[in-house]
Amino acid sequence: MPLAKVKDILCHATENHYGVAAINVFNYETVKWAAEAANRERIPLIIQLWPGFSDYIDLSYVANFACGLAEKSEVPIAVHLDHSASYEIAVSGIKAGFPSVMVDGSSLPYEENVALTSAVVRTAGIFGVDIEAELGHVGSGAKLDDIVNSDHYTKVEEAVDFVERTGCGSLAVAVGNAHGAYIQTPNLDFDRIRALRSALSVPLVLHGCSDIPHEQLQESVRLGMSKFNIATEYFRACYQAVAKAADPEQKNGQMITLMMQAQEEAIDFVRGKMRLLNPNKFSL
Repeated sequence: MPLAKVKDILCHATENHYGVAAINVFNYETVKWAAEAANRERIPLIIQLWPGFSDYIDLSYVANFACGLAEKSEVPIAVHLDHSASYEIAVSGIKAGFPSVMVDGSSLPYEENVALTSAVVRTAGIFGVDIEAELGHVGSGAKLDDIVNSDHYTKVEEAVDFVERTGCGSLAVAVGNAHGAYIQTPNLDFDRIRALRSALSVPLVLHGCSDIPHEQLQESVRLGMSKFNIATEYFRACYQAVAKAADPEQKNGQMITLMMQAQEEAIDFVRGKMRLLNPNKFSL
């Protein structure tokens, strides 16, 4: 199957009332397991990489094998570079072969975020690359103020202006969500999600979906949220699967055997998230 576009998958999800799991990865196994989950569930998926992992693995390597697995998939899979904090990082993702890139200027003053996002959108347009942007402060789950202070949340009026002026293809919003492990259970602002969905034509993205209660994620799907980023929980599931399979007393242990023994639990985790985000049981 041809490599899917993020914008096409998100539009399809909106039309068919399901949420798309956007699974963060960092090596071949984490990509392979996520792709296998999508094919078993018969539902589209987004595979994405945080550019901060470039010290661990070159961006182009991940883009290459992620796109390769996506092209061999029986269901649509898109490949995306997550959280590019500058123009240079976003463009490096385009050069590395990512067909979709997020530019995150949310920590900048509003007008600077508009300028940065607009510049990336213009460059990406030359190469047919999709762009996700962010407005509002999606901070750290370890900081209570980042979760509960509504001053950090995305303002509907600003979001309308931002999307019109930048031309971004999708928008990540702050509605009580945050990155990493949460210091307390988040409570998403459903009224704000509803208002943003009503005011905007582009797909909406929810970052920090790890450990958000299941009923809140499903309500977000029902309200029209399209893309759900999952990193912390997936990495935790992979770690636990490998730890469970490892035997410290095994003198002749093989890393490849360990990876093969861990894969089913990792695949099952992704399948579970995909089912959760698919309350109407859509299937290809």
